[in-house]
Amino acid sequence: MPGFMPTREDKFTFGLWTVGWQGVDVFGTAVRPPLDPAETVHRLAELGAYGVTAHDNDVFPFGSGAADRERHLKPFREALEVTGLAVPMITTNLFSHPVFRDGGFTNNDRDVRRFALRKVADNLDLAASLGAEVFVCWGTRSWSVARITDRLGGRASSRPRGRPWRRSCVAHHLHKGRACTRRGHRGHCHSGRSAAR
Repeated sequence: MPGFMPTREDKFTFGLWTVGWQGVDVFGTAVRPPLDPAETVHRLAELGAYGVTAHDNDVFPFGSGAADRERHLKPFREALEVTGLAVPMITTNLFSHPVFRDGGFTNNDRDVRRFALRKVADNLDLAASLGAEVFVCWGTRSWSVARITDRLGGRASSRPRGRPWRRSCVAHHLHKGRACTRRGHRGHCHSGRSAAR
């Protein structure tokens, strides 16, 4: 039905993590081979897509140095130039690697928070270079529980009873002494100056 074929004017945009998903779930490992990001760009262009979005590690592996990062980015950039696909949004993966098991910006380990900030800062530069107008920032795994016991000397449970801590609360109330005043949190949180100090 030609009337329903997408065109660039429709501005359909797809994330590399969606079309390249390998079928991993909590019960098993990948069931599909990885898709090359540059090939994905070409295939999306053929289907009439307007743009592509991505996390940093959708394009290059976690822990890549500058040279390795550019080696992976070069064919991706070339594919974008050839096809004319836009990059409306870029985001940063602060959740997949085990180092982020207790959060990125919300981690109680200062070194992890600093690493998360550095990772995001590098990715902001990438987003600007690709012409992205939107930058989405995930501070932690969705609904992760921040383990604050180590910094509080056991004054708070690493798994509080009742409602799970909300990311916004954890981000603003990390491990420095004053009880949280948010309604319903009953003093489980401990406020501080900044999760990323």
